[in-house]
Amino acid sequence: MADKNNKVKFNLKNAHYALLTIAEDGAVSFGTPTPMPGSVSISLDANGEPENFYADGVAYYVINNNMGYDGDLELAMIPESFRTEVLKETLDAKGVLIENSEVELASFALLFEFDGDQKHIRHALYNCSASRPKIEGKTNEDSKEVQTETLTIKATPLASGMVKAKTGDATDATTYANWYKTVYLPAAAEEAAVLSKASTTTATTTTSTKSTT
Repeated sequence: MADKNNKVKFNLKNAHYALLTIAEDGAVSFGTPTPMPGSVSISLDANGEPENFYADGVAYYVINNNMGYDGDLELAMIPESFRTEVLKETLDAKGVLIENSEVELASFALLFEFDGDQKHIRHALYNCSASRPKIEGKTNEDSKEVQTETLTIKATPLASGMVKAKTGDATDATTYANWYKTVYLPAAAEEAAVLSKASTTTATTTTSTKSTT
C-alpha cells in the first residue's frame, strides 16, 4: 500500500454483490462476489439518528439508533445475474426472464470503491436488500441518450450489529488485494462463524453416533 494518505475521492467503480446466507444458528456466510459492471452513481443516506434520554434535568443517556443506510445505486444496466440471483427472476426454457410476485428476494453484501488521489477506497455493506427497479425509458430525439437503471438499496445491520466495512489508511496489502475475492469479515466474526460451524458439525456427529448405537 502507498505510504501517503488520500486527500480526496472521486469516481465510483467496481460494484460487486455477494449473496448472504444466515444459518439457523445465526452463522453468517457470503458467496463469491460477482461483478456489477457499469456503476454510475451511489447515494446512501444514514438511517437513524442519536436520541437523547433525559433524566435529572439533563441528557442522561444517548441512544444510538444506527439502522444502516438507505438509498440508490445507479447502473448502466442491471446484470442478468443480479436479476436471477437477488431479484429472483427466473429464466424459462426460451431464455426469457419471468418475474413472480410469490418469490422472496435474496439478501446480499454490496461491495464498491471510489478512486482516491493515492489509492482506492473500498467499501462493503454486509446486509443489503434491493427493491424491484422501475421500468422507464424515452424516445430518441436529436441525439441518443443513455438510459440507466436504478436499484433502491436498504442496508441494515447484521445480528452482530455490523453494518459496513471500509479500507483505511493502514489496511494491509493482502486484505486490500482480496477485497473482491471474498467478503471481508473482522477476525472476531470469522472465528465465531468457524466455532458455530464446528459446534454444528459436532452436534450432528454426536446425533449420528447415538443413532448408530
